[in-house]
Amino acid sequence: MVGSLLSYIGLGGAASATPTPENGAVRALPGNWYTSEEMYQLERRAIFSRRWLILTHKSRLQKPGDWLRYNCANYDFVVSKDRNGEIHAFHNVCRHRAYPVVEAEEGNSKILSCKYHGWSYGLNGKLAKAPGYQDLDGFDKTKNGLFPIHVHTDPNGFIYVNMDSNKIPEVTWDEQFEGTDQQERFQQFDFDDYGFDHSYTLEGNFNWKILADNFNECYHCKTTHPDLPAIANLETYDVQCSADHIDHDPKSNPDQVKQGLNICSTYLFPYSSYTVSPHFMFMQKFMPSGPNRCVMYYEVWKNRNSTREEFDRLNIVYKRVMAEDKVLCERAQENINAGVFINGELHPHMEKGPLFFQKRCREIVMEHAKKEKVAGKQIWPARQSLERDGNSAISNDDVAFCEGLACGNDNDKSELAW
Repeated sequence: MVGSLLSYIGLGGAASATPTPENGAVRALPGNWYTSEEMYQLERRAIFSRRWLILTHKSRLQKPGDWLRYNCANYDFVVSKDRNGEIHAFHNVCRHRAYPVVEAEEGNSKILSCKYHGWSYGLNGKLAKAPGYQDLDGFDKTKNGLFPIHVHTDPNGFIYVNMDSNKIPEVTWDEQFEGTDQQERFQQFDFDDYGFDHSYTLEGNFNWKILADNFNECYHCKTTHPDLPAIANLETYDVQCSADHIDHDPKSNPDQVKQGLNICSTYLFPYSSYTVSPHFMFMQKFMPSGPNRCVMYYEVWKNRNSTREEFDRLNIVYKRVMAEDKVLCERAQENINAGVFINGELHPHMEKGPLFFQKRCREIVMEHAKKEKVAGKQIWPARQSLERDGNSAISNDDVAFCEGLACGNDNDKSELAW
């Protein structure tokens, strides 16, 4: 596996790809990108540990003490509002023995207390109490807070996180998403008018990228989504791709606008989109949990000035469309898993959204793989960094020893064998 993967990404002597004609069909990512455990782990390191991830809207954290729990790419984490109204995010990992600090999906708490040994933390992630440790020499509470995650809130109130453990993330929010919060089409909406209504999840037996490919084109809409002509012109539906976002334009007609069915939808790489309309706001996240599993996580807001009937015109349609997409993706994944299909040819115009998404995936994972090749080891940006002195010295030696068991074995053919 390692040899073929390194060759594919240009680290093993692979020949360069033949250029595609400007108006020609384009080969999609191969099927093993949607089934490989090694690729999934590389995506965890290259994408989900380094890129900004849109998470929710600030309206979900109304009061001090409110918190929400998420799990994306096997990273379990919490976003919270402290007593000063500041929003924080941190890994849901107690600094003592790695037990989850919270076990519910959401709540309101004055303090977050680990149920294993009783360590407790403030809503800002700082260690408040470690029973018995007050009697130990050299134990520093300030160095044992929850592992922090970078947070950014844009002017429209959307909350983003970045798990890069560096004090300043390597990828800035502006570098990734500059301009997404300043779109002219959003000026018609006051985001403070929307109140959180509900959330729900669907379990997807497919790779998260299949759903991203599916969402970012409407080539399939005529044959699979009978409700969509009511809210979109499927003949002229278009997407615009730039930076790390894909803006969807459904070309709403005057009658749809009059009924409040006009929608503005933006896909934010890697895994999420939000859709805004006069009566309804909707966010979806494709949260991977393995190479062929993900959670489809949906959050829905209602305009406080709208009636339930106005809200449900889109709310009900979107629920049906999401269920239809789940079936499409699961059936495609079943055939990819069988190993017959390698890839197909995508239309350069009607499927330019998936092509752009796949291009970004390819660029980002290849860049990271090359860095790992130079370093001679896997690079996990979200991982805890140990100090080089004190009682951390032996831990660094232990870590290096265990990594060497895989990376240093000449007979090891796993992805760790550099």
